[in-house]
Amino acid sequence: MFQNSALDPQHFMQRMADDLMDSYDEELEQEIDDRYVDENGERLLVDSSSRRDYFKNLFHLQGELVKLQDWVQQSREKIVILFEGRDAAGKGGVIKRITQRLNPRVARVAALPAPNDRERTQWYFQRYVSHLPAAGEMVLFDRSWYNRAGVEHVMGFCTEDEYEEFFRSVPEFEKMLVRSGIRVIKYWFSITDEEQHLRFLGRIHDPLKQWKLSPMDLQSRVRWEEYTKAKEVMLERTHIPEAPWWVVPADDKKKARLNCISHLLSQMPYQDVPHPEVVLPARVRNPDYFRQPVPENLIVPQIF
Repeated sequence: MFQNSALDPQHFMQRMADDLMDSYDEELEQEIDDRYVDENGERLLVDSSSRRDYFKNLFHLQGELVKLQDWVQQSREKIVILFEGRDAAGKGGVIKRITQRLNPRVARVAALPAPNDRERTQWYFQRYVSHLPAAGEMVLFDRSWYNRAGVEHVMGFCTEDEYEEFFRSVPEFEKMLVRSGIRVIKYWFSITDEEQHLRFLGRIHDPLKQWKLSPMDLQSRVRWEEYTKAKEVMLERTHIPEAPWWVVPADDKKKARLNCISHLLSQMPYQDVPHPEVVLPARVRNPDYFRQPVPENLIVPQIF
């Protein structure tokens, strides 16, 4: 059965173990990116036992997300998930963990830049509509049409008339999405003033994360109270039965990710989708086939 060393049972099991460790390393790389930094830029140690529990729960939830993905494809569901919250609240981190092991053709992320001159003249929701899911798809919006209720309003990028029209339109817009068969789930990631302060300091002191700091982020510190008032108005005026808001306490990043993913799964009536047994076909070998060597000048230098 095993024709070469690559298919030797012991070698095969070792390869499987190595692949598993690679997946752990991938998670560790992301965790390093989210390392904790104090006000002086010093790294803070994380308790290893809590870290093991976190990974254990995360991998279990990611396994359930794969089941959810299969169900979405099989049932032809259309799902929209909005992630809103203050700057540095952890929206991107949970989106990474949700999509990390999923098929990007099924679960894709929409993170739209600021509108260009042409888009500013369109119906406000128009540029978001093109990103909505077809049957068998999930779309995760890393910020969404609620920009108008938050940053655009606070920073003066829209008029008061446009702001009020948004609140008149958005409940009807979301009801229309739901009537069309799209499930709409909305999350607000909530952090305290002190926690945002520490996370911004972490970005300032960490050269790998300084790119995350924008002029808008810095203004969010200056205008903390204005953003708080805007958030309170937004939740009050757009919390509708068809598409309610769910608030995720996010001072603890890891708990916020686990709680959000667990809650997301609880919102879906997904179930295991049976799959036919996969049988690897035998490799066809032709005696006259000869694999040509790759020219040396095409090979990437083996530095590592």
